[in-house]
Amino acid sequence: MLSIRPATVDDAGLLARMIHELAEYERELDQVTVTEADLIRDGFGREARFRAVIAEWDRQAAGYAFFFGFYSTWVGRPGLFLEDLFVRPQFRGLGIGKSLLAHIAGLAREEQCFGVRWQVLDWNQAAIDFYKSIGATFLDDWRSVLLTDEPFQRLAEKAA
Repeated sequence: MLSIRPATVDDAGLLARMIHELAEYERELDQVTVTEADLIRDGFGREARFRAVIAEWDRQAAGYAFFFGFYSTWVGRPGLFLEDLFVRPQFRGLGIGKSLLAHIAGLAREEQCFGVRWQVLDWNQAAIDFYKSIGATFLDDWRSVLLTDEPFQRLAEKAA
């Protein structure tokens, strides 16, 4: 039986493990530096920078969703950005991913958000097909941009 619950500080180690599992699936494990301490610091203090929910199947950790708020200047309302949606391999095919996404959509509606936004890797056809099946819109004209490492540091040094 499936249950979805908010993550607590006691779940930080579990979240860190599942983040690593997701990164391994996405072929980017070498890019992950997050630690349990990072998650505790940034997710469970007075000014949490993210939220997460844990999906459990028969009391076993089956997956998670990791998300945070953003604001649309065009719509004039907040939205939720879904950073991670992950179901462990042994629990796939049970509807857990769709339930996690529905849970996040329900939270967004409760919080009067205009919607939920996320990204998907272009090679993950199973996820793309799933997102299409639920009616998600693909923003093909938009490109994700990321500034990190030395270029980020150089630009930040120019701040007044």
